[in-house]
Amino acid sequence: MKRVTVSKFGSKFGLLALFSTSILFAQADGGPDGATMKETATGIPVADALVKEKCGTCHAPDAKGNLSRISWVRTTPEGWAQAIKRMVRLNGLAITPAESRAIVKSLSASHGLAPEEARPVMYLPEKRMLDESNIPNETMRGACAACHSYAQPLSWRRSKLEWKQLQDLHVALYSQADAQYRRPAEDSEQPTGRDPKDKLTRGEYALTYMPKVAPLHTPEWAAWSARQRNPRLTGEWLVVASAPGQGKFIGQFSVTPGKSGDEFVTSSTLRSLTNGGTISRTGTGIVYAGYSWRGSSKGGVAAAKPDDLSSAAREAMWFAPDQQSAQGRWYWGDYQEFGLDVKLIRATAAPAVLAVTPGPVKAGSKGVQLRILGHNLPLSPAAADLDLGAGVTVTKIVSAGPQELVVTADIAPTAASGQRDISVAGAVLERAFPVYGKIDYIKVTPETGLSRLGGVKFPKGYQQFEATGFENGLDGKANTPDDIAIGAVDATWSMQEFLSVYYDDDTKYVGALSPTAFFTPATEGPNPQRRFGRNNYGEVWVVATAKTEKDKFGKPLSARSYLVVTVPAYQKWDQPEVSQ
Repeated sequence: MKRVTVSKFGSKFGLLALFSTSILFAQADGGPDGATMKETATGIPVADALVKEKCGTCHAPDAKGNLSRISWVRTTPEGWAQAIKRMVRLNGLAITPAESRAIVKSLSASHGLAPEEARPVMYLPEKRMLDESNIPNETMRGACAACHSYAQPLSWRRSKLEWKQLQDLHVALYSQADAQYRRPAEDSEQPTGRDPKDKLTRGEYALTYMPKVAPLHTPEWAAWSARQRNPRLTGEWLVVASAPGQGKFIGQFSVTPGKSGDEFVTSSTLRSLTNGGTISRTGTGIVYAGYSWRGSSKGGVAAAKPDDLSSAAREAMWFAPDQQSAQGRWYWGDYQEFGLDVKLIRATAAPAVLAVTPGPVKAGSKGVQLRILGHNLPLSPAAADLDLGAGVTVTKIVSAGPQELVVTADIAPTAASGQRDISVAGAVLERAFPVYGKIDYIKVTPETGLSRLGGVKFPKGYQQFEATGFENGLDGKANTPDDIAIGAVDATWSMQEFLSVYYDDDTKYVGALSPTAFFTPATEGPNPQRRFGRNNYGEVWVVATAKTEKDKFGKPLSARSYLVVTVPAYQKWDQPEVSQ
């Protein structure tokens, strides 16, 4: 599991890096004659005068309007910001913050990613901590994901030569990269005609793989280059959000014009569906390449605790090309461990359904009261105007208003388990709530947690856990793709020793787990009360025991998550600095 961050290198390596890369870039692909490599791909011209002024001194122009290196790569706003920082540190680029922002805007538009290319790697700018499931094999894990997230290279599109030069740059800057690249490829057969003793390496494999999956020119980018338009986001938006341990929220997100056509001022109000409390936030945002929102916002009151929803947050959102919806994450914390998962829908005169509470309903239930929350809902609906899915029958309209319908419903004993779509006056909310027969097992998320010691000289890194109930799917087996997620389960929380080292008593020293599954790590530094006076790091199981749900033997359902409590991150990272 990796936190999605990108390491930075110290300026003391600058001269060595420049000297090394100048040699590497002058050599052919292992050619004995040392002939200069040549770019064969068609470049993307640079038209922006400021980019030419600031970058053209070192990146030579050609007759077609290309700038060397720059015209053969595409990336995200964060990628271009990182590149500018590298030019400042290593090459002495003189640039003001305003100029840097303008160049990032320009290159994100002319040399960026199409929305379809950016969406699969949005977890990188959203600062999500997750187990990456997109790494194709162990060779690419070792070549690219041993030191940073796999989303980092997938956030770039390069010509074949540029992928080679990137690999050379890694060798020049990072001592461990050369060793990684020279290891034998684990997941590839030897090329035909190659000496069996001359094993294909990870580096060689990566240089054949990456140009195929992340080439410079793609149909998506060709189409988006023609379609790209100014973001017209001013107006009212509907919000559906959720935060681990704090439940679901709905509300409004207002967008007004900012200093330029791609900058905006925002205000939002979120209402908790758990306790009815409200949070108000104000902020600003920039849209890059017509769809990629980077912003910041904060609540109207000072944050009182680490996971306070009024905390100052960064915003990373992906707007659909039609500019009618968006999704992303608003995050905060010294390790970006807190955040709201956010979805936006443009508010129009048409009705919209945002959520249904209380949520899960059991097959065979009678007179279940459901609150349908939305926008411009009908004021005088009939039961026939509502469709709550197969096996769910509306028996009564309790109350009706533009933002809330309250109904009672019966669920047939034979109703199939699974998520239900609901329809109200033509507005549809997919997967609005589940119908279930029983909870077969529970799962603790995240299944692998990470927390960092702190509180003296370094900030703490916290972890929130949740317990979710599941029903086995049609195959009758647990933990298979057809299982049905029911929802949050009320549980009792505890920690158990993870037996990796004998007699280390990690549960006693690593930190405390609250009744709501919020883990607070202990302080950093040597602990004289511990054996060998070591730090408070360690490994534990976080265990959830359901209060009411039981297995077939009558015992409470339980599940556990593996938690690593480690030392502070002593080195800071680039990514938070370049986020807008």
